[in-house]
Amino acid sequence: MSATSLHCSAPAAAENVQDSLLLSQPLILQERQQQQQEEQHRTLRRSASNTTSQVAIVGSNLCPIESLDYEITENVLFKQDWRSREKIQIVQYIFMKWTLCFLIGFFVSLVGFFNNLAVENIAGLKFVITSNMMLARKFMAAFIIFSSSNLALALFASLITAFIAPEAAGSGIPEVKAYLNGVDAPAIFSLRTLFVKIVGSISAVSSSLNIGKAGPMVHTGACIAAILGQGGSKKYGLTWKWIRYFKNDRDRRDFVTCGSAAGIAAAFRAPVGGVLFALEEMASWWKSALLWRAFFTTAVVAIVLRALIDVCLRGECGLFGKGGLIMFDVTSADISYHLWDVPPVILLGVIGGILGSLYNSLLQKVLRIYNLINEKGTVYKILLACSISICTSCLLFGLPWIASCRPCPLDPSEPCPTIGRSGNYKKFQCPPGHYNDLASLFFNTNDDAIKNLFSKNTDAEFHHLSMLIFFVTCFFLSIFSYGIVAPSGLFVPVIVTGASYGRFVGMLVSSHSNLNHGLFAVLGSASLLGGSMRMTVSLCVIILELTNNLLLLPLIMLVLLISKTVADAFDANIYDLIMKSKGLPYLEDHSEPYMRQLTVGDVVTGPLQLFHGVEKVSNIVHVLKTTGHNGFPVVDEPPFSESPVLSGLILRAHLVILLKKKAFVPTPMQMFSNSFNEFLADDFAKKGLGNGDRIEDISLSEEEMNMFVDLHPFTNTSPYSVVETMSLAKALLLFREVGLRHLLVIPKVSGGIPVVGILTRHDFMPAHILNLHPMLLRSITRKRLRFQLPSWSKLL
Repeated sequence: MSATSLHCSAPAAAENVQDSLLLSQPLILQERQQQQQEEQHRTLRRSASNTTSQVAIVGSNLCPIESLDYEITENVLFKQDWRSREKIQIVQYIFMKWTLCFLIGFFVSLVGFFNNLAVENIAGLKFVITSNMMLARKFMAAFIIFSSSNLALALFASLITAFIAPEAAGSGIPEVKAYLNGVDAPAIFSLRTLFVKIVGSISAVSSSLNIGKAGPMVHTGACIAAILGQGGSKKYGLTWKWIRYFKNDRDRRDFVTCGSAAGIAAAFRAPVGGVLFALEEMASWWKSALLWRAFFTTAVVAIVLRALIDVCLRGECGLFGKGGLIMFDVTSADISYHLWDVPPVILLGVIGGILGSLYNSLLQKVLRIYNLINEKGTVYKILLACSISICTSCLLFGLPWIASCRPCPLDPSEPCPTIGRSGNYKKFQCPPGHYNDLASLFFNTNDDAIKNLFSKNTDAEFHHLSMLIFFVTCFFLSIFSYGIVAPSGLFVPVIVTGASYGRFVGMLVSSHSNLNHGLFAVLGSASLLGGSMRMTVSLCVIILELTNNLLLLPLIMLVLLISKTVADAFDANIYDLIMKSKGLPYLEDHSEPYMRQLTVGDVVTGPLQLFHGVEKVSNIVHVLKTTGHNGFPVVDEPPFSESPVLSGLILRAHLVILLKKKAFVPTPMQMFSNSFNEFLADDFAKKGLGNGDRIEDISLSEEEMNMFVDLHPFTNTSPYSVVETMSLAKALLLFREVGLRHLLVIPKVSGGIPVVGILTRHDFMPAHILNLHPMLLRSITRKRLRFQLPSWSKLL
């Protein structure tokens, strides 16, 4: 290119630059307008309140939901308290924590033992009386005694649950799991809930309803742990200084985790499985110290149970001793399996995953129907429970008449027919020398039915049709029995149902497999448990501890992995579905894909309530009475600071205590030194279960309302905070992993107000996010990962 051309092209280049600038000005204006519109939308959103549901169905009643303060409040008073502690106090704290873990294990094991003792004796007495009537050929009288005793037991369980503690209905595992996630539902760990859970579970399980006692044992263990770990009680004179160390949500959370592990250990005599169950299914936060304490707690359970069972083996426990405390020994010295045994096991896993997903879907639909019935009143709840009890009694007594009598084997492992006790060969209506195989399953407790299904060397004991009838009946009875107003669990019914289905498959492939029918029953239980509850490691260990057969480990692992993988393609696990149905705001351990498209500023709602470092009493009272917020940012402004500065976060409970103590000053000034003389750290410790102070209970004069409170010594000076441009997915990870209740959102550009808003648990709920951004719903439906098969109900 020549010099002339260079000189000629210079003006042209300048004109092109001017033209491009002129063309870009409308684009810049458009971008500014869009930014202004987005800012207006954000301002409107921040001025709007959170309209998502903050109540849930617990015990078939709507109740308010609060979050737990797992974060330690690091204010000046807290730091002063810990600086003043001596080594002896730290030793006391550690000693008391281990002591409480021992007491949790001890009491849970006692409750578990006496639960089984009561169920075996009550249900056993009922079956003995009914069997005697059958022997006398008084069949109608036997049915009346059987059904009326079942109805009386179910009615008693539903009455005490409905009128004393509705929170004790169901298994309680969803509520405990939500609590360990940070959700505090009222009265789920109260003394009356514990009482109803124990007594109601004994009565309901003894009434031959197809429910289990493992789930209620988890809730019972959590109740015992929460009550022991609430840091004493002034009402009962338990104000010993040592136990006041645990007046905080963080320590109570650890105790409840140990209690849930102890509950599973007591229900199945599976101490290691209990620890893994708490780790895999229950706890949202875990640490090595908690692992040690949970293991210690379940070890105490195992030792105490072993000692108590030795007493029963001497024949001092009535009908208990040969039954109860689930332990199904299927050990066989000649167990061997080969490569051609694997395809039937894989088939078990696939079918178990499909059946587990179907089970969850149907149970969710039934619970919705039951909720509509329960909303009509207590009478309808009790009538529903009685109706299920009558239907169950009719099926359990009537279906064995379909089965034909079978001759006793030539060399039975126990007396045949079985008369007056539990066993494999129930006589029912059969002539001497014969037994009714269907009655051996129906006319027993669930524990004894599982033993019969798991038993070895009984391949010729049951007929194909009997096993199919038993499977279908258990499948639907366990679904319809769970939602009644009584303590009920799902573990044992799923084990029974899975065992019957597994044994049926074993009958079909017996000519092509070396595994006996009892081992197929064990694998069937594992497959249905994995398909319904979606646990792997803990279920594997629990089943191994139940059956005392380590040789089955590879096959159980294979079945659980396949069933869980297949079922995950359709829906979530059963406890997550129940939590969702009850409205419990559970935070998952993963974020939804659309959360990465949003920032925390996109979901912040208002109005934001602020307090100054030195605030007027009347303002505090007004805000507390007109809002339900549990945390408030504290901002310092001139003359206490050169510019607006975020001082920290103060809790509602602490403000109520300040008003109750009337720690006021006549003029707006800081009073750091006087705070330590007027207050102790124990004054701000969390009260026992459901005993917090309320602003409505505080009366102040007009003169006191015009005074001031210095909030600086009581403000958490190091609250967790994020910039408003952080992605919502990243903020969710921080919120859940740390166990927060409040997450402050600060502006990206400083100079104005130092805090934009506060994120709480409900701000991360999909319902709230999709309500603010409905356009995201389209992308969710397009990118849904799970298979959308036709509704299960339409296929039935």
